[in-house]
Amino acid sequence: MPFVQALHKPHQPRTGTIRFNQTSKSFLFNFTGSNRSIPSYIYHPLTRPIPQAPINSSTQKGRTKKRKQRGTKILAMASNGEQNQTESGRHQEVGHKSLLQSDALYQYILETSVYPREHEAMKELRELTAKHPWNIMTTSADEGQFLNMLLKLINAKNTMEIGVYTGYSLLATALALPEDGKILAMDINKENYELGLPVIKKAGVAHKIEFKEGPALPVLDEMIKDEKNLGSYDFIFVDADKDNYLNYHKRLIELVKVGGLIGYDNTLWNGSVVAPPDAPLRKYVRYYRDFVLELNKALAVDPRIEICMLPVGDGITLCRRIK
Repeated sequence: MPFVQALHKPHQPRTGTIRFNQTSKSFLFNFTGSNRSIPSYIYHPLTRPIPQAPINSSTQKGRTKKRKQRGTKILAMASNGEQNQTESGRHQEVGHKSLLQSDALYQYILETSVYPREHEAMKELRELTAKHPWNIMTTSADEGQFLNMLLKLINAKNTMEIGVYTGYSLLATALALPEDGKILAMDINKENYELGLPVIKKAGVAHKIEFKEGPALPVLDEMIKDEKNLGSYDFIFVDADKDNYLNYHKRLIELVKVGGLIGYDNTLWNGSVVAPPDAPLRKYVRYYRDFVLELNKALAVDPRIEICMLPVGDGITLCRRIK
């Protein structure tokens, strides 16, 4: 599609073509006389944009119901754009949120590194999740592989996951842990978790998982009160409500051991973290982006941790507690 638009200097209009990129789920502008593509920062739905309610035990059930309804509405808005695209143009990977600008390159990674070594249970759960209307919420296969190897490298045994969905990342964790390893898993929607539970049981790792339904913050507050929980976790993975990421961090830093890791997912928010202030982002995208930006700034100056931000999936920031 041709276009003429002053994207850079008002007095110097640029001409070229515009095309939709299936990998980044955004439009790319190709300027005449240049082989460079500029993303338009048009957002695609990301994983678990379901806000959780503030802590209030007396109204927790009612707020959890409202939160699920709000989450359903947000996901419906997010998925409308996906449904309007033709199936033939989509990338085959469910939960695909790669920041790579080439479908071919991402497919090469999957076919060379991920799929040939993917555990049979992981494949089954991935294919099962693909049939769910909110499948964009799942962890991508390459990120699942990364988490599995990371947990083995650090010899993790006691872990936690906030935000579960159908349990693809949870299964990746459980398969990496030793037989006596443990995972405290929390999500506001048990129904989604139960979709993947038969696969997890078949894989023989369900005994490693303790699932708790409901907001995670009240649970974390109770855990902090017990000294035996402080510094007891080897690894914690957070892929939940972005507006509570900083609230989670304030508590999780007390629960992870010195030398242990916390992984925050979606910290590049589909590249929208570098979008200009006037970028045409949808309202809920801009809303959550501000919280992601706030988290990234806070982690960058937190003296208690070392950090590493990786462009895996939609961006994952690893925080190693050093004191």
